Amino acid sequence: MTKSLLVGCGGFLGSITRYLAGGAVQRLAEGSVLPCGTLFVNATGCLAIGFLSALSEARGVLSPEARAFLLIGVLGGYTTFSAFGQETFQLLRGGEMLAAVANVLLQVLIGLGAVWAGSAVVRLIWG
Repeated sequence: MTKSLLVGCGGFLGSITRYLAGGAVQRLAEGSVLPCGTLFVNATGCLAIGFLSALSEARGVLSPEARAFLLIGVLGGYTTFSAFGQETFQLLRGGEMLAAVANVLLQVLIGLGAVWAGSAVVRLIWG
């Protein structure tokens, strides 16, 4: 129960940070056709999860509760792309090249397909 609360509190903070940081970067990149705010959030989230995971592994400085709060909660609220990056990196580090490539392809293709399907359902029902 405690870890669930830590994840929830971290997610709250991460979501607010994503909203503020992504919006600020998008305003700075006004006129760009790229979603620069999202790119910034995804890149910084991946940087943070790589740094914190390696620090935790190398130095053992994060308790299970701190990992739940920071890695799952804060970074999960900030961007789930960081989890995708970390999991893919772990597959590569473990020598699972085919699984890593499959993960990238499946996540992107299924994700895009799901966005299309959700949009198609709305268009079908509500025109």
